[in-house]
Amino acid sequence: MQDILNAIPIGIGLAFMIGPVFFVLLETGATKGFRAALILDLGVIMADVLFLYFAYYGSRTLLEKIKDDPRLFILGGGILFLYGMVMFYKRRKPIIQDEELVVTEKNNYLQLFIKGFFLNFINIGVLAFWLGMIVVISPNLEMDDQRIFTYFATVLLSYFVTDLLKILLAKQLKSKLTPTIVRKIKRGMGITLMIFGLILVIQGVVPNKNIDRFDYVIEKQVEEE
Repeated sequence: MQDILNAIPIGIGLAFMIGPVFFVLLETGATKGFRAALILDLGVIMADVLFLYFAYYGSRTLLEKIKDDPRLFILGGGILFLYGMVMFYKRRKPIIQDEELVVTEKNNYLQLFIKGFFLNFINIGVLAFWLGMIVVISPNLEMDDQRIFTYFATVLLSYFVTDLLKILLAKQLKSKLTPTIVRKIKRGMGITLMIFGLILVIQGVVPNKNIDRFDYVIEKQVEEE
């Protein structure tokens, strides 16, 4: 149960990470309707599932060997830190829209699914993110396949449910997402990932014995006060 509770905030946070998928999903929901955006999002989720599969089974042998090695935290934290840095500094190119050029067309759901899949699949940063998550989370879940499956299934489910709410509110959200707000959200998410990654790196650099000793000193001072 605790694994599920820990996974839900991650999934919700992922749904608000600013990127191509975020804007295309809102655009599709606002112009083509809920069903079209839903199919597009299913394609995105399928790409995430494949990324998770490759990241987990591609690194499982390595994780089994070094699951107690502090360098694992340095690796995972470093990946997340770099991902956050890219998100913080990368600027989104402005998109010029002309409402007079918008053409209403019949929805091709297979095409929308494929579009969502490849829109996510061609982004190597997404694979790097999931790899970082796998490297960090799996050892904490004792390399238990069932716990790992439950955790990441919950992440994807909460991500998907949040996306459904975004689609329902697509028109309202799209009108309020000015370039300034988008930039602030991206930087906020980037800073969060960098801080999280830095904490993991510190956990890998500082031996557990030193951390426990530091906690003991703090607790002792509190008791004396």
